[in-house]
Formats: sequence, structure tokens, C-alpha cells
Amino acid sequence: MADNNQTSRKEYWRANLRLMLVLLSIWFVISYLCGILFVEELNTIRLGGYKLGFWFAQQGSMYGFVIIVFVYARKMAALDRKFEVND
Repeated sequence: MADNNQTSRKEYWRANLRLMLVLLSIWFVISYLCGILFVEELNTIRLGGYKLGFWFAQQGSMYGFVIIVFVYARKMAALDRKFEVND
């Protein structure tokens, strides 16, 4: 029984790390790539009268981060239920 519990913990932690890696990668793309590296290319597109590169640098990274926090909380609650981890 203890070996099964250890395996379940490792699977839970692996799923948690995978989720964090995906969400941090998305955050990196939004904040660094879109807001800094690709800003000139994105500035050729307008969103609400503003250049898209400017929007990503000023607003997009913040909105993206808030969305990522909510997605993480929801996905972790689902993982907790799946692996029967209680608070």
C-alpha cells in the first residue's frame, strides 16, 4: 500500500510540474517574446487604435498573468480531486 501511495505522489507531482511548465512557457511567450522581441512585427497590427506590440508590452502580459493564475487554480483543483489530495 505504501508503494502505491509513493507512486501516486510522484504522478501528482509530475502532473503539477507539467502544468507549471506549460503555464510558465505561455507566460514567457506573452510577456517576453510578444512584449519585447516581436514588438516591431506586432506593431504593424492595431488593436483598439493601439499598436499590438505596445498593447502586449503594457496590458497583454498583465492580463495573461491573471488568466494564468486562474487557470492554474482551476487545473490544480482538478488534479487535487483526481489524486484525492485534500487541503
